[in-house]
Amino acid sequence: MQPLPHRYHVQAVAAATGSVMVGAAGLPDLETHAPPEFGGPEGFWSPETLLAAAISDCYILSFRAAARASKLEWQNLEVGVDALLEHVDGITRFTRVKISPRLGIPPTVNEATAIGVLHKAKRMCLVTNSMNAECELATLVYSVAVAQAAG
Repeated sequence: MQPLPHRYHVQAVAAATGSVMVGAAGLPDLETHAPPEFGGPEGFWSPETLLAAAISDCYILSFRAAARASKLEWQNLEVGVDALLEHVDGITRFTRVKISPRLGIPPTVNEATAIGVLHKAKRMCLVTNSMNAECELATLVYSVAVAQAAG
């Protein structure tokens, strides 16, 4: 890792109606719209879904780092994020985020150790650490048979 601070520059471009194009140097542009809940079309990323995706992605990357530091063996990780948007005290904001990691581990790995690393990843996630929404973690760890892990 490079020394902190890190800076990230993103630019968005839009006309009075239609899509918003979001981009950053060296990355493909993303076409976004308001979500259907706000009258936008189906089938496009929105700021709301991008935030939930950033949480899921950041959690997985944090877990990789925590697992590596803890020397935890694992097979696969799926992370679902449920982000609740509400109108509170005159503002619309995310008030609650539920992160649901589903971790597959070899039969030889202690489940309690794996759960500890999942919790460490939550504490490490810079995206959720930067939010003021309540953030809940609902873990699920399961054993992966050796033949299943190889395929």
